[in-house]
Amino acid sequence: MELESVSGVGEKTAAALAELDDPERALREGDVATLAQAPGISEGRAARIARAAIRDEHDDPGGWAATSRAREIYRDALGLIQDRTVTDYARKRLETIYPSRVPERIEGVRERARAAMEREPDDAVLEALTGVEPLADPSDVRVRDRCLATTDAERYAEAQAVIPEVTVEVVDDARQLAELGRSYATVVALDESFAGLDVEGDVRVQPDALENPADVVPERPLAFFTRNRDRIRAAVAVHRVADLDSPCDLDALESALDRLAEDGSVRGDDELDRLTVAVDDLDAAVSTAESAANDHLRAAIEERDVTIEGTDLLSLVERGAGVDSLLSRELADEYDAAISKARDRLIETLGLTDTEAVARRAFPDDPTYPVEHNEEAVSRLREELTAARDQRATRLKRELADDLAEMRGAAESLVETALELDVELAIARFAADFDCTMPVVGGVEPEGRSTSERSDGSESRDGADDPGFAIEGGRSPLLDVPFEAVEPVDYRVDGVALLSGVNSGGKTSTLDLVALVTTLAHMGLPVPAESARIGRVRELHYHAKTQGTLDAGAFEATLRDFGALVAGVDESPEATRADRVMVLVDELESITEPGAAATIVAGILEALAERDATGVFVSHLAGDITDAADADLTVDGIQAEGLVDGELRVNRSPVKGQLARSTPELIVEKLADDAESDFYGDLLGKFE
Repeated sequence: MELESVSGVGEKTAAALAELDDPERALREGDVATLAQAPGISEGRAARIARAAIRDEHDDPGGWAATSRAREIYRDALGLIQDRTVTDYARKRLETIYPSRVPERIEGVRERARAAMEREPDDAVLEALTGVEPLADPSDVRVRDRCLATTDAERYAEAQAVIPEVTVEVVDDARQLAELGRSYATVVALDESFAGLDVEGDVRVQPDALENPADVVPERPLAFFTRNRDRIRAAVAVHRVADLDSPCDLDALESALDRLAEDGSVRGDDELDRLTVAVDDLDAAVSTAESAANDHLRAAIEERDVTIEGTDLLSLVERGAGVDSLLSRELADEYDAAISKARDRLIETLGLTDTEAVARRAFPDDPTYPVEHNEEAVSRLREELTAARDQRATRLKRELADDLAEMRGAAESLVETALELDVELAIARFAADFDCTMPVVGGVEPEGRSTSERSDGSESRDGADDPGFAIEGGRSPLLDVPFEAVEPVDYRVDGVALLSGVNSGGKTSTLDLVALVTTLAHMGLPVPAESARIGRVRELHYHAKTQGTLDAGAFEATLRDFGALVAGVDESPEATRADRVMVLVDELESITEPGAAATIVAGILEALAERDATGVFVSHLAGDITDAADADLTVDGIQAEGLVDGELRVNRSPVKGQLARSTPELIVEKLADDAESDFYGDLLGKFE
């Protein structure tokens, strides 16, 4: 995939995406979290890029939500599902699900949504998901005790690109290679020509080193797993509690992670721990052993009565001898015992084995008081302990790095599966919370079979793309009331219809429900209804109620919008059913004078009906509009059932072909029933 071929991806964005390990996979799979890791790419930008890549793949031009209100409904629908995610990844990933006109795209999401609805969201799984995040590739690994060496400039550039964690040096000959051996703990020569050379230091000839970077820099896989240890462990927990198939032995993976310390070193090895403590505690152990020797010798001197004859004392003085000579002559055994105690104490304290002989040289055999350690011997001991520690640490790192490197792909799969499970569980929770079902879209049942009967009982055209919609038991989760308190609505429209009803009767809520169900259906997601059939449409045009009369300029602009809409709908018999639009309009008459508004709405409805569009226009002027129309228009009504204790009782499901009675009519009717005069009865007759 050419990165710049994705819509909206220019040269700079493509260069940023190229910094990712596998940008093509991220684009293909809609991996928003990974795309957002590219330099300068925000999460919102990543979601737009992912959507663009998906649209390009399906040849989807976008723009399905054609008005601001339609886009608000989409964002609200998406938000309902995003609110049920646990991870940030799932929330971002859901941004790639959008309403589309392309059947293949819709069906692809439907397949996943159907599988998601089979899942049972479990509290233990949701809890485990809280620790799962996309894996991060540490970019700050730097190893300074090793270097790569080569005589070839091209090989030099390749080495810098493949193993950037270490320094790469260009050398001309074995002499320069030897110099590097004195400067670095380990030198890896990449040229076969250096094989067989006897060079001082740890200089290795590995021509295939670039093919196995982990052998040179085991810190790379160790750093990756150190950085992502908690995320991987959380993914392991998700697989266990959700009983998911695993790509690896979870116990082996966790065991390997347990061996990894916070700083990327290896833990759990007794010998390495011993050597590490020995190096760290060497000076303190030498001082303690030295004190033990002096304490022993001091006690021995204090307990002994040493008699020196005058001639002996004169002889010692004449020879310039001091206390050392006295110790050698009178306390030789005690001194040997003190030195032996110091040596044993040092060896025992540090747990020394292989370096025991070097440790014994830390305290000299020659008598002296106070006893003092041999600094040269202690330095040698420190060097040998440090070398032993580093060699063992490096070997353990390589062994663990080899084990973990083999499991990296499995670990990535574990985390990806856990994160994608959160996406599915969000859809499952949405469907469960709002009693959703998979709708029939364009005459195709959820299982992919052609439907032979519409929800109203009439026959379809051999599974053709049925126009309009039919919603049964639909309840909108967008209302500001608990979902359990929402009254179900049944509504069907084939073509265009006027929707009438009393104030606060639910006309706008019905439009919102139709828009929401249509949007979710074209996203490939379940809808909050007992059943629903939605004809496939190219675009959703939802015009919300305008607050107040528009001035002349704004009114003209609104008419131009509707003119462009009508002109954009193909009225020819050859027009594909995918070219249909759905138009939802809430009280268009509010933009101008009622008389003119009725004429305008009538003309718009006639034009849309001629073009096989689907439309619902909410209006209080339904009667005037039908009078102004030259064609028969369907008028549906949300019927008020009466006033009970001053409260309006309404049947929320529109009744087909019936103009809704107004609230004033109901009030007059109530007064006519209660009054003895004919005034209210005559007034009621005016409504007929």
